[in-house]
Amino acid sequence: MRERIERLAREVVKFGAVGGAGVLVNLLVFNLVRHATDLAVVRASIIATVVAIVFNYLGFRYFTYRDRDKGRRTREMSLFLLFSAVGLVIENGVLYTATYGFGWDSPLQSNIFKFLGIGIGTLFRFWSYRTWVFRTLPAREPVTRAETFLEHEQPTAVRTTDGTPAAHR
Repeated sequence: MRERIERLAREVVKFGAVGGAGVLVNLLVFNLVRHATDLAVVRASIIATVVAIVFNYLGFRYFTYRDRDKGRRTREMSLFLLFSAVGLVIENGVLYTATYGFGWDSPLQSNIFKFLGIGIGTLFRFWSYRTWVFRTLPAREPVTRAETFLEHEQPTAVRTTDGTPAAHR
């Protein structure tokens, strides 16, 4: 049990490191697009979220979950994009509601609700990525169990038709 908790803690720290860098990328691109273009707040946010999704995929695949199954990349990428799209809707739904539902659209308010949306979306993403996208490889049996198996299983000698061991021919 303790080992599982330690593994989960390491995973959360790695996920947090990549995710934290992704949040910075997301907020940086959001503010850059918002102030450098005439795009609406939510459209600027969607662009920023897409950039962060690409950044995060690379970080998760090659850092956080590098030891996970890499056998089915097409499936992995499809699921990652699907769950990222749901996270994008959650994240930008919060910003949309604040901006168009309550009229909170100053730069500070937009950043606060963008950050809040990222946080809520991150909870969903963490669960979905670790459960469905970056699946754990099957556990290896402990060495002691394999040794016990070998002690009980004695190989049978292969003999030829005249009764001599095949290795002696």
